[in-house]
Amino acid sequence: MTPVVASATDLPFDDRSFDAVIASDVLEHVPPELRAIVIHEALRVTRRLAIFCFPCGSAAHDADRALRETYLGKNLEVPEWLEEHMLASFPENSLFDNLPGWDITQFGNESIRFHSWMMRQELHRSFIYASIAFRRFAPWLLEPMLRLADGAPYYRQMFVLNRST
Repeated sequence: MTPVVASATDLPFDDRSFDAVIASDVLEHVPPELRAIVIHEALRVTRRLAIFCFPCGSAAHDADRALRETYLGKNLEVPEWLEEHMLASFPENSLFDNLPGWDITQFGNESIRFHSWMMRQELHRSFIYASIAFRRFAPWLLEPMLRLADGAPYYRQMFVLNRST
């Protein structure tokens, strides 16, 4: 891997340079007026596939606002990523409207309720230690349990874009 420092609005790569582009938990940190440009740049540099995953919509943003209030109420330092989440509204599904030449599949991930619960539990050391032990001694149980906790309304949306042939 070669590190590259660049702006997501002006990627220093030729058209169709990569087989796939993944932007996970990026768009919510991009100012709203630049999000469409970032998407178009990602699509420009991929030959076939682009995947975008991000907290989506006002309900997800409200959940993070409440989480921030929890940190403040406990006199804890608010993580930088969470402060950034408060700077602008979260992206909406409509960002992926009107993208000719792309087949788009969308699905939700991580229920808002579960996300909020999990973020609050991670404030407790005992929960973190128990989670580490659980992942070490019963990893085969983790995915089925997480699937049970998943459901609408979703905190995060995932968009899979395949170039139309």
